[in-house]
Amino acid sequence: MHRVWMLFDPRRVLVANAAFLFVLALFIHFVLLSSAKYNWLDGAHSAPAAGHVQALPASRE
Repeated sequence: MHRVWMLFDPRRVLVANAAFLFVLALFIHFVLLSSAKYNWLDGAHSAPAAGHVQALPASRE
């Protein structure tokens, strides 16, 4: 494994990894914000999360 770090500078690898993860996180958040179900900023306009829940059937006794 030390030969890999002889080829690549560890500081550059860590900075590139952090930049990639930051861009990936931004991309995921923007994809979620563009959907109607997971947009947490437009709370009044989005579909209610509890709208898909059905009532339990009456119990048989």
